[in-house]
Amino acid sequence: MEKFPLKGARSVVTPASSTFTANNSTSYQSVTKKPNGNNSKRIASSPSTATTALNLTDDDMIDITPRDSINYNQPTMMAGDSNPNYRGGSASSPTHSAFAREFNEPDASIRFTGNAAGGSILFYGSSIDAGDEIPGIGQYEDFHTIDWQRDIARDRMRHRYIVKKIQYSVWDFIKGAHDAWSGWVCVLLVGIVTGCVAGVMDIGASWMTDLKLGICPQAFWLNREQCCWSSNETTFDSGNCSQWYTWPEILGHSREGGFAYFVSFFFYTLWAVLFAALSASLVKMFAPYACGSGIPEIKTILSGFIIRGYLGKWTLIVKSIGLMLSVSAGLCLGKEGPMVHIASCIGNILSYLFPKYGKNEAKKREILSAAAAAGVSVAFGAPIGGVLFSLEEVSYYFPLKTLWRSFFCALIAAFVIRSINPFGNEHSVLFYVKYNEPWIFFELVPAIVLGILGGAVGTLFIKGNLYWCRFRKYSKLGQYPVTEVLTVTFITAVISYPNPYTQLNMSQLIYLLFSQCGISNSDPLCDYNRNFTNVNSAVEIAAAGPGVYRAIWLLILAFIVYLILTIFTFGMKVPCGLFIPSLCLGAIMGRIVGIGMEQLAYNYPEVWIFADECSKGGNCINPGLYAMIGACAVLGGVTRMTISLIVIMFELTGGVRYIVLLMAAAMTSKWVGDALSRQGIYEAHIALNGYPFLGKDEFAHTTLAADVMQPKRNETLSVITQDSMTVDDIVNLLKETEHNGYPVVVSKESQYLVGFVLRRDLNLAIENAKRMIDGISVMSVVLFTSATPAQNLGPPPLKLKKILDMAPITVTDQTPMETVVDMFRKLGLRQTLVTHNGRLLGVITKKDVLRHIKQMDNEDPNTVLFN
Repeated sequence: MEKFPLKGARSVVTPASSTFTANNSTSYQSVTKKPNGNNSKRIASSPSTATTALNLTDDDMIDITPRDSINYNQPTMMAGDSNPNYRGGSASSPTHSAFAREFNEPDASIRFTGNAAGGSILFYGSSIDAGDEIPGIGQYEDFHTIDWQRDIARDRMRHRYIVKKIQYSVWDFIKGAHDAWSGWVCVLLVGIVTGCVAGVMDIGASWMTDLKLGICPQAFWLNREQCCWSSNETTFDSGNCSQWYTWPEILGHSREGGFAYFVSFFFYTLWAVLFAALSASLVKMFAPYACGSGIPEIKTILSGFIIRGYLGKWTLIVKSIGLMLSVSAGLCLGKEGPMVHIASCIGNILSYLFPKYGKNEAKKREILSAAAAAGVSVAFGAPIGGVLFSLEEVSYYFPLKTLWRSFFCALIAAFVIRSINPFGNEHSVLFYVKYNEPWIFFELVPAIVLGILGGAVGTLFIKGNLYWCRFRKYSKLGQYPVTEVLTVTFITAVISYPNPYTQLNMSQLIYLLFSQCGISNSDPLCDYNRNFTNVNSAVEIAAAGPGVYRAIWLLILAFIVYLILTIFTFGMKVPCGLFIPSLCLGAIMGRIVGIGMEQLAYNYPEVWIFADECSKGGNCINPGLYAMIGACAVLGGVTRMTISLIVIMFELTGGVRYIVLLMAAAMTSKWVGDALSRQGIYEAHIALNGYPFLGKDEFAHTTLAADVMQPKRNETLSVITQDSMTVDDIVNLLKETEHNGYPVVVSKESQYLVGFVLRRDLNLAIENAKRMIDGISVMSVVLFTSATPAQNLGPPPLKLKKILDMAPITVTDQTPMETVVDMFRKLGLRQTLVTHNGRLLGVITKKDVLRHIKQMDNEDPNTVLFN
């Protein structure tokens, strides 16, 4: 059976004194016999009275429910019993439960204390009475996988109880209505807060980016564009106006000349290094989880993995501030990908305002899925693309109601960011394109070529980045994260400043490459031999001037620089994303291909592929369109997204007419990328970090459950018997093994399965029983059954049937692993038990499945680090 390392595991019993230690302050009732009438008897036991024979019935068993869950001063009324204080009718209960007790047992019926309005329903060791639950039950340790089936069943039981109570009073009806709309209220708040945070980050990052080049003396809080809004000048030199002062001008010198160039270069590098140092220091000191894009970890968390603190408040604060600093430093990264992590942090924090989601890990992931959609929505102004991104890329469990709520959350977030208007224009994104000309059928060919190049570039980036991240992880370089950040930032600033295209912010460069050349464009990319006689006339294709060819060489250098620097930048200990660098690389590549197609159409208009459209002298080829297609191709090659990528691209640019070209490029890019490398960048980083993520790939091997289960045949299986082990035996078992759970069998001889109990629940129950209940000793028999020994000569037994899962998922030893993998993937299992003719053989955990898949794919199975 597989062993798991438990973070922060503590000893339950010391060998010398056999005393229990407990950090949980849960107060359990003293040992009381369940009352008949209004009386309750205390059963006391001590070593001196251990020889006294006690004939205990089922109702005499030790009960470890919290003191407040059942009122022992009044008769305990079963559902439907006659009682003047019971205001409801007969309360029917299910006849079957996946947990603990059957509902037809008296011990497990729905119990109302005094009256129905104040009652509580008990299941699987939990009670629901205005939030009254056994502390610790239903929670998980750090770096553990959740049990989807248990959490969903707990929520269904809670919902049934609330629906049953709404008929008793107006207050119960209000509470039921609040429970019904709490999901919508939660995603509404997530959308509003995410939009506000994104707006502040966009404004802050824009201001700090321009701070490297100069300042607005009249209003220092304005960026360069906003500073120039009040100027009466009609043209600006390189985007500068007289209202905007460069750093040489601040020092009293002119903008031009060798000294001015040196001063500008010095301040550009100084601010970049300062911003990067501050970002890396904040991450190192306050929130180590704030580094990277966060999407690999979000995918893993949404699959049912627990990473404490990854979605906490400090991670949110540090990542928001650090991301603005990192982007402003001019590093080859973007803020769009990390917005998914930031939005998920907001969703996690706000979910605790609603116990329905905050206390149930499976339900909480519905809010996190909606938050991920809102993150993409505010990053790109693409609410529909955000919903599809959450569905296709990050979410593991996506029911229909989550789809609706994700759409609503993304809509609210997009509305808020549009209201804030961080870019100062009528659009919520920076890359909006204004061309809408029809495309030529032959342009499918260069779109496919760009798809091939995009898949190849994406694979090259993935392999290079993985190699460097692996080197960083296993070398001394990983011990100096701040030094690495400062070194890469300095090199980036030194290399980027001389090239006007790398000196630009990446978002500004993408906008320039996407744009169509017109009469107002002064960039060398638009240096064509055109003679504009009418401002409103169409822009016709023309011969490229020397500025275009010079710009092409500068763009090629920028492409090489950005590709190499992004390989070294992604994965550093600063917040960083991949969307913008990937779009930038693709836009450069596409713009160059577009210029080539444009000049081909200009020089050979009589060729049959251009004969109809280009012979009229119109703008039949638009290089900006090819930049958009190239951006889509490279981003698809890096992330392997398809449907959500297309929707994001046309929402991002407004180019709905070009969906077919974008689809051709994206599909070609994915095919080429999958042929060269099986995994996208996020899946590759999940595998590198050893997260227990079960992907959507088909299992193509012919193994059986018996080949994967632990322990192997002829090895000992750690089990608990239902009625023949003492507290001391179980404590020793917990000390000698590190399993997350234990099968409960009839006896070690028969090995017939009774149920499954979690290690955490065992620890909580035994610790509290030993501390709070009189008479429990290490020799007390632990019972997981309602049957009671006819004669008990020792201390009173400890009844733990309430924490027993009596309906664990089981498979036979001959079940194909393909079926087992589908069960783990679609049911969200934590483990499944393997039986043969009803007898227990072993256990298969999620980590066993992942190790087996890696072993069958000839990879190292020990890279799965967490349980």
